[in-house]
Amino acid sequence: MLPGVLKFPLESLLGDIVDIVVTRVGAQGDGLALDPSGRPLFVPLTLPDERVRADATGERAELVEVLAPSADRVTPPCPHFGACGGCALQHWAHPPYLDWKAEQIRLALSRERLETAFLPTFASPPGSRRRLALHARRVGREVQLGFKERRSWALVNIEVCPITDPRLVAALPALRLLAAPFLEHPKSAPTLHVTWTPTGLDVDVTGVERKSGGLSADARMRAAEAASAGDMARVTLAGEPVYQVRQPAVKLGPAIVALPAGAFLQATPQAETAMADAAVEAVQGAHRIADLYCGVGTFTFRLAAVAPVLAADASAPAIAALRAAMATAPGLKPITPEARDLARRPVLTNELAKIDAVVFDPPRAGALEQVAEIARSKVSRVVGVSCNPQTFARDARVLVDAGFVLETVKPIDQFLWSPHVELVGVFSR
Repeated sequence: MLPGVLKFPLESLLGDIVDIVVTRVGAQGDGLALDPSGRPLFVPLTLPDERVRADATGERAELVEVLAPSADRVTPPCPHFGACGGCALQHWAHPPYLDWKAEQIRLALSRERLETAFLPTFASPPGSRRRLALHARRVGREVQLGFKERRSWALVNIEVCPITDPRLVAALPALRLLAAPFLEHPKSAPTLHVTWTPTGLDVDVTGVERKSGGLSADARMRAAEAASAGDMARVTLAGEPVYQVRQPAVKLGPAIVALPAGAFLQATPQAETAMADAAVEAVQGAHRIADLYCGVGTFTFRLAAVAPVLAADASAPAIAALRAAMATAPGLKPITPEARDLARRPVLTNELAKIDAVVFDPPRAGALEQVAEIARSKVSRVVGVSCNPQTFARDARVLVDAGFVLETVKPIDQFLWSPHVELVGVFSR
């Protein structure tokens, strides 16, 4: 069989069987084609210019067979690919795949009538993911741990994962043992949010049934025993302590940050460094910087090597961790941490009077309220870090309408082989 070519049994199909040519890959990573009547069809696991046979139901289709593969089709490196919903694009050669990621940003900007210079795309390498959300289910007496199947609640029991740090992959057997006590109640559907840190695994568990009284004392004890046997640093249940032998901590720039339970951390350290380096380069020469949506200080400590920093975020535990970490990085310019919901209470124009550079890294919903204040201010340099090109483009339009120029965009492929793309955009007056 040709590299990356999938073939499914015809007897399993329920819709209309059609032979079609894929024209492009859509924003969700599925190939887009037209059926014989001219209706659009989205066919996963396909590439531009491929002739495929598909099982069509409405606008969705399932790939039956690749009849004429693209020259850019490659052998997927993971045996779970095709069933697992974690990756959508392992079958695409790297250069056109990265071009497609940059194009998703370009399209989002074009909808807001924005153009800019694109810097080379940064791509996280395989084996670099330090954070995973693993679903646990009980099948008979076996505990399965892994990712959901494509468009299904069923689980793919993961044995290997080429995107993930090998040290985390090696811990999968121990994590299966840890998951078992959290399946105590039949309605529980636990998710293990696992982070690899230099001091050990940090695991926060959600999705455990609580209406019946939550996890029993016996289940907590068994979870603690499993965590100890797996040499994990900490286990929490929706942020509440279950087990801890060491404080999970990471190095952010020159600082050592003790992570709060369930804290946000960039998925790969390589992408974190690429984004932070781009932000630091853009604010060179600034006299005072605002780091908004700062989290535990992903960019803050690096920015404080340039100028004093106002660091604000809605998470009080994150701000407390940032504040405590300041003592581990002497010699930086002053940092002023503030716990503040920037959607409900953005840093106002008058508060930005002494700020000449702003870095903002909001959640997927973007930073519309905060950007409106920046637009009215006299800030001369803005760096937008975003995990959602659509809301970034919307926010960028506000800044451009206020007199800013979007100078450059750097695409960041942090979530390898997924449709997800991030970016760093630099604005100046």
